[in-house]
Amino acid sequence: MRQLLIVGLLVGVVGCATVEDKPKAVEGDVSRDEQQVAQKKAALPEKPRFKRKVAIGRFSNETRYGRSLLRDDHNDPLGKQVSDILAGRLVESGRFLVFERPDIKKLEAEGKRAGISMNLVGVDTMIFGSLTEFGINTTGKTGFLSKTKKQTADAAVELRLVDVKTGQVFFTAKGSGSASVESGAIAGYGSKASYDSTLGDKAIDAAVSDVLNTLIRKLEEREWRTSILSVEGDKIFISGGKHQGIKVKDRFAVMLRGKRVKSTQTGFNIELPAKKVAEIEVVSLFGSREEKEGAVTKIIEGSLGGATLDQLFVKGIKE
Repeated sequence: MRQLLIVGLLVGVVGCATVEDKPKAVEGDVSRDEQQVAQKKAALPEKPRFKRKVAIGRFSNETRYGRSLLRDDHNDPLGKQVSDILAGRLVESGRFLVFERPDIKKLEAEGKRAGISMNLVGVDTMIFGSLTEFGINTTGKTGFLSKTKKQTADAAVELRLVDVKTGQVFFTAKGSGSASVESGAIAGYGSKASYDSTLGDKAIDAAVSDVLNTLIRKLEEREWRTSILSVEGDKIFISGGKHQGIKVKDRFAVMLRGKRVKSTQTGFNIELPAKKVAEIEVVSLFGSREEKEGAVTKIIEGSLGGATLDQLFVKGIKE
């Protein structure tokens, strides 16, 4: 009779206890199925033909977590983790040429050791940001012959897009994410959860992923441009090739930059609207590496009119 009573109690506890032992990344109280539906709706459009050039700038840790008097701005593992994850996501998207900026001095020093002089490439936009929220907490429940423990990490990041020509912050966005793991035991049997050091990484990754699509859309709103490398006879060499989506027979507009004037209302130097002076067509491509590719074009309409190369730029023609 006593054995039957114990078995009955154990069965009752098993029926009431719920244990989850697999890590999961969540955003708020939204279920996994709801997240997948929302992600499909917010999916990015087809990859654009031409890549923008962006650079990852300084990312800081504005939380109290992981900070001490022994660490300065150049020894900030959480801030660097955010920038590394963001850079990886942008490269994986295949939509951008991503350039390094925070560790540029280290690259220059390494170049000197190898006898190489760095040729820094100008970018269209700089991305700065910070980790604004971060925390890990553990909660648990203890019942008759049962015990559960849940670890949760939460993170939030803020990103800023800065126009390199003016230094103006033209867009900000915030992303948040969390990750959790739960374990439990019944009558001494079951899984036991030790501290999961990867939860913080997963929460930061979720926070970056939360804001990524919005960030990419904003970056792609800015006009794609490229430069004229050289003019030799009837050939015009432009920057950008196969890896940026340029193909033979593509047509581009050659634009003459507008006059730059200072606005007394904003204090900014404003470039007046550019004027189309010619249309060119790609006849061949050259270069094997993405950052060193170019295209050979010919003029099919208009002329350069004696303008210098720094007065001209090339942009896509809207279809």
